[in-house]
Amino acid sequence: MEIKAFKAYRFNPEVVGTAGDCIAPPYDVIKDQLQDALYKLNDHNIVRIIKGKQGEEDSENNNVYTRARDYLNSWIEENALRQDEKPSIYAYVQRFEAAGEKFARSGFIALGKLADFGKGVQPHEKTLDGPKADRLNLTRACKAQFGQIFMLYNDPEKVIESIIDKCVQGEPLVEFCDEEGVQHSLYSIDAEEDIAAAISMMQDKDPVIADGHHRYETSLNYYKESGNPNAQYRMMTFVNMYNEGLVVLPTHRLAGSIEGFDIGKLITDLREQFEIEEFGFSDEGEKQNAKARMFEALERDYQSGRNSFGIYAADKAFYKITLKDISFMESCAPELSEASRKLDVTILHRLILENILGIGDAQLASQANLEYIKGIGSAADDSIARVDSGEKQVVFFMNPTPVKQVRDVADAGEKMPQKSTFFYPKIYTGLTINKI
Repeated sequence: MEIKAFKAYRFNPEVVGTAGDCIAPPYDVIKDQLQDALYKLNDHNIVRIIKGKQGEEDSENNNVYTRARDYLNSWIEENALRQDEKPSIYAYVQRFEAAGEKFARSGFIALGKLADFGKGVQPHEKTLDGPKADRLNLTRACKAQFGQIFMLYNDPEKVIESIIDKCVQGEPLVEFCDEEGVQHSLYSIDAEEDIAAAISMMQDKDPVIADGHHRYETSLNYYKESGNPNAQYRMMTFVNMYNEGLVVLPTHRLAGSIEGFDIGKLITDLREQFEIEEFGFSDEGEKQNAKARMFEALERDYQSGRNSFGIYAADKAFYKITLKDISFMESCAPELSEASRKLDVTILHRLILENILGIGDAQLASQANLEYIKGIGSAADDSIARVDSGEKQVVFFMNPTPVKQVRDVADAGEKMPQKSTFFYPKIYTGLTINKI
């Protein structure tokens, strides 16, 4: 992939105060409560641009996109956003805890040359039209790139990691902790020999999109629509698949509004193709023990490479189901490669959601039945509570997708079902901005 350095716009602490207070999570994880909190955190928080508040009086000439444009222009005019003087690539280090372990994931931000899929970059997930239309409208209005595209590449030699190791000995350009306790640190890499090493290393790489599929497709569409040569290069964060801080967490499926759903019938229907292990309980104490045993069984299957899922539907039991024979997938999904057929998410979506529960592509696109729950913090308990309350009918607990499987599916030229991976932590927005 062709990459190059750029002169980023960054928040100027002399004007905005604490620059970290102006950074935000990606737009697609910002819900109303977080949006309000970010608005209050700093008058210059990037949320006003990437996920602005809608108003009853919004019109063609006054809406979230026109206001985003006006915020960007005024912040540049008042020097709240200041452009760096030298072209750079930017080292981005995130320090965090997951499953009781400490990690440091490092990568670098640069401009990557856009190309149609299969010509230097590979997707791994399907996308929806709504988010792409929203991001395209924002790009048209602002003519700038805000959110990152999270790219994975293969470099067992760890060329960039050695350069980043030198960088972190100096002072960061910005450093802050987010609401989940993740420490974000940004450093400038502006030495010509280091930039040249990164460019050379990436020349023969075909990166895989880990997160930001909608933003990539939007950027490609905008470039083709506008013909702006600057728009052919997109701001991206590149992380090595061999980076020791690369962590993938599961994304669970919480389902509701399924006509005629009955957990007893579902378990009966599953017995032909799955081994069923039941963890029953009669009171709250036993319930917590049953849940823990189910997750321990899921972990054992994950370590041994078996395809397993957890199920809870408020019937006094947790279930762990394990696929008996992967050959079931050959008749169910003959059009897919072996790499795709082996994925837990493909098995869940084809054999269970679609074939048994009737949740197919049309239902997934309408977002009528399924909610995606990131497997971190209290997510599992929150999902269980929503099933217990009757708000939802069933939750399917997933194991994480191994990075190797992401690479294998992309190499096969295929896309995983939506929300197949959750690379933790998220790449934040506003550390660098690229005007096009």
